[in-house]
Amino acid sequence: MSDVRYPFTAIVGMADLRLGLLLNAVSPAVGGVLVRGEKGTAKSTMVRALAGLLPSIATVDGCRFACDPAGPDPQCPDGAHDGGASSRRPAELVELPVGVSEDRIVGSLDLERALSEGVKAYEPGLLARAHRGVLYIDEVNLLQDHVVDLLLDAAAMGRSYVEREGVSVRHAARFLLVGTMNPEEGELRPQLLDRFGLTVEIAATREPVERAEVVRRRLSYDADPAAFAERFATEERALAERITAARELLPSVELTDAALRQITAVCAAFEVDGLRADIVMARTAVALAAWAGRTGVLAEDVRKAAQLALPHRRRRNPFDAPGLDEEQLDRILEEHTEPEPEEPQQSQEPEEDPDPEGGPEGDGPEGDGPQDGGPDGGGGGAPEPSGQDGPDGPPAEATDAPSQDDAPAPQPVPLQPPARETAPVAAGDPYRTRLFAVDGTGRGAQGRRSPAETDSGHTIRARRPRGRLARLHLSATLRAAAPHQLARGRSSRALLLHKDDFREQVRQGRESNLVLFVVDASGSMAARQRMTAVKGAVLSLLMDAYQRRDKIGMITFRGAGAELALPPTSSVEVGAARLESLPTGGRTPLAAGLLRAHEVLRVERLRDPDRRPLLVVVTDGRATGARDAVAQSHRAAGLLAGQGVASVVLDCESGPVRLGLARTLADRLRATAVTLDELRADGVASLVRDSRGERRPAVSAPAPAPASASASSSASASRKAA
Repeated sequence: MSDVRYPFTAIVGMADLRLGLLLNAVSPAVGGVLVRGEKGTAKSTMVRALAGLLPSIATVDGCRFACDPAGPDPQCPDGAHDGGASSRRPAELVELPVGVSEDRIVGSLDLERALSEGVKAYEPGLLARAHRGVLYIDEVNLLQDHVVDLLLDAAAMGRSYVEREGVSVRHAARFLLVGTMNPEEGELRPQLLDRFGLTVEIAATREPVERAEVVRRRLSYDADPAAFAERFATEERALAERITAARELLPSVELTDAALRQITAVCAAFEVDGLRADIVMARTAVALAAWAGRTGVLAEDVRKAAQLALPHRRRRNPFDAPGLDEEQLDRILEEHTEPEPEEPQQSQEPEEDPDPEGGPEGDGPEGDGPQDGGPDGGGGGAPEPSGQDGPDGPPAEATDAPSQDDAPAPQPVPLQPPARETAPVAAGDPYRTRLFAVDGTGRGAQGRRSPAETDSGHTIRARRPRGRLARLHLSATLRAAAPHQLARGRSSRALLLHKDDFREQVRQGRESNLVLFVVDASGSMAARQRMTAVKGAVLSLLMDAYQRRDKIGMITFRGAGAELALPPTSSVEVGAARLESLPTGGRTPLAAGLLRAHEVLRVERLRDPDRRPLLVVVTDGRATGARDAVAQSHRAAGLLAGQGVASVVLDCESGPVRLGLARTLADRLRATAVTLDELRADGVASLVRDSRGERRPAVSAPAPAPASASASSSASASRKAA
């Protein structure tokens, strides 16, 4: 890869993304920008190109934290910088890898040296490198939630804190934060979305000429990066100078009370939570004015600030797409625009001393007559009598043709669905569901579903370090070293520690799982109200999976076989869309659905062996299509149970006469079986207090199955003590 960055001014189109990045370059207080878009849209290219436009910075020589010699950080771990030598360097672009650890971000203390030598050796992290530069997070939606929280907290406070075993280090961390993500791979939680100042949606252009220009420029850059960059050197310098000028003008921009009232009125009308949106909009509007070279904020600045700062803050539930009603925005701005002062009108009465030239300005010899369009003027004439249509046609009353109101409305021709198939029905309203968790302790990615060993959580035991020591278990380390002090010749108060003495903490938290839905879409499920309730239940489970940071997949079976409707993904929104458009009808190949689930889980186990699956079978238990269809489905269920797949069967059977087929299937799967009514958390909850003071619903689960293959169920905690 070439060291020459692709020029910012050479990127074709994407005006909103360019503006969002430039506004943050002018005013980092805006809070960063989140770039949402499909793959292959030059998100990363544009962010890397921005770093080359930022002004160079002055730093204290030898300071690992990029302290400004004009105003060094008084808490800098490298000590005071009074009168030290300084130099200038370009602003740094720091890229955060997806698998980054907390210690790599904030830095770490060398605990071995701290205990054995008594020195506080701190190794700076990526936040220290990014100070006064750009911190770029590619695929921010794939980072662990606690890591994203840590980054956004540092960006908001401008300072990084490191706490390790009673030793505290803090340093300045002010940077331009840019995150990119592909929504198809999963969404950020609304709380994290709100922490980004601006968001921009981008997509590849569908215009062939513009696409051809993008390809032409990219090929030219790949052939000779230096020559290509030289072609745009003049535009790059001009843009960098404009950023510097806007930064200098920024403190002089005035945010008037009228503009501030427009900002707050827009945020209130769009019902955004909290006041962060108001603050971000105000800062963005000021930056827009400075970018335009003005010292006052106009209504057009407020409008553009709303388009950049509000869409991602208006999501009311996880399946809502970000967006903003442009007509409503214009109406609100118009209603809260202060009217311009009216100019005093000239009196139409003749003055005592008329103009000797004979009349007001513009009146000539013809000015004495009646004005055109007046009651006596020849140009206007009298108005048309009521009911007249003028020269274009006769009055409506003069026609005998029936009016449109009297004419019978054309009846729409209903679309006929294919034979033996029912058109999709809408899902019922989602609700809070019981928590279904995989038994045992896993080692998967952090989430909120099943118990697992994680980087965060409560400490449950100590063990010898696996690799570099990160989380010292102090008491276990001292216990391991104490018996050997006499043999090691200890003669002072300092402990004599060997490498084998150190122990690290093992923490238990929650992991995310792969929740694989196997949904019966056959004719036995096709009753409209019944399918509406079933889709509402699956939608509720999808929302639960979103909140617990799970991956999800969906298999549907009907007719002649089973289909992988949604390959395992982190995008729960796609799952909800596929569920909404799911048609029903045909026979019930239950065995085919279970066998397809077995194959999908086998492949996913190879891709991600640490992520444990949870199978959710949504069916009434019927099986048709073959003479021994029920026996085939039971054999397929036994295959899944034999591999220890934790399963839940959502029994959709209804009516006064029930065959209990879904319960029988659950026994074959060694799974938990629940009905649609039992799925609701509030229908079975009784509140108890846990050790943290929270109140959690406790449910009476069905009879326990073997630990290796069952899913434990309990109600999810959603309320915290005030």
